[in-house]
Amino acid sequence: MNYLTEERKNALASEYVLGTLHGRARVRFQQLLMQHRSLRHVLWQWESRLNSLGGGLAAVQPPTHLWENIQKQLGFFDAVLPDKVVRLPQTKIRTWQWLTGVASAAAILLAVLLIIPPSTQERMQTQIAVVQGEKAQALWSIELGEKSLVVSATENFKPLPDQDYELWMVAADGRPPVSLGLLPKQGKLSLPRNVLLDQVKVAALAVSLEPLGGSPNGQPTKVLYTTEIVTI
Repeated sequence: MNYLTEERKNALASEYVLGTLHGRARVRFQQLLMQHRSLRHVLWQWESRLNSLGGGLAAVQPPTHLWENIQKQLGFFDAVLPDKVVRLPQTKIRTWQWLTGVASAAAILLAVLLIIPPSTQERMQTQIAVVQGEKAQALWSIELGEKSLVVSATENFKPLPDQDYELWMVAADGRPPVSLGLLPKQGKLSLPRNVLLDQVKVAALAVSLEPLGGSPNGQPTKVLYTTEIVTI
């Protein structure tokens, strides 16, 4: 199937922004975003059109226990809220899987947000992302703070000893993927927040498999996973 016809690009981009593109189709679309500048440009156009419609919505103040409830529903436990430190159940998985999304996490987040009543208080926003394996097992959790990205590798993740894993920002405006740094193979790591995260529309985050030390040419060598930033 030719995904790069104008009709197909517009159909996929609009569904992606609306959240109606699910499962493998969404993962395939995110993979195509990594490869085709024209598709990222079409996505940026649709985000500009559709996101402007949300400007008139009332602000929402999520309850303080929201993040904890989301972690529990995703299978996290023993959450320590002040530091956002979590432990996940030990489950053996393959060392790495092919591209996968975070549709289940996004669905849970959406379900929780839909039941929050409107509020006139100032919106409290937290940006998170969960990189998942093929069976919805969390491999890394990412919290995007004002100045840094706090990334935690879970016990599900089994790294290759002679490879590194690099995090990339895929912008919707068509520019090449931007490296955000190497991911931890265990424990927690703080990465500096790239200023572009606040200046461009982010279509997705991606994780690539790289030689030790990271990408040798400034571009992803082999994309393994993609995920989305969710604002709560």
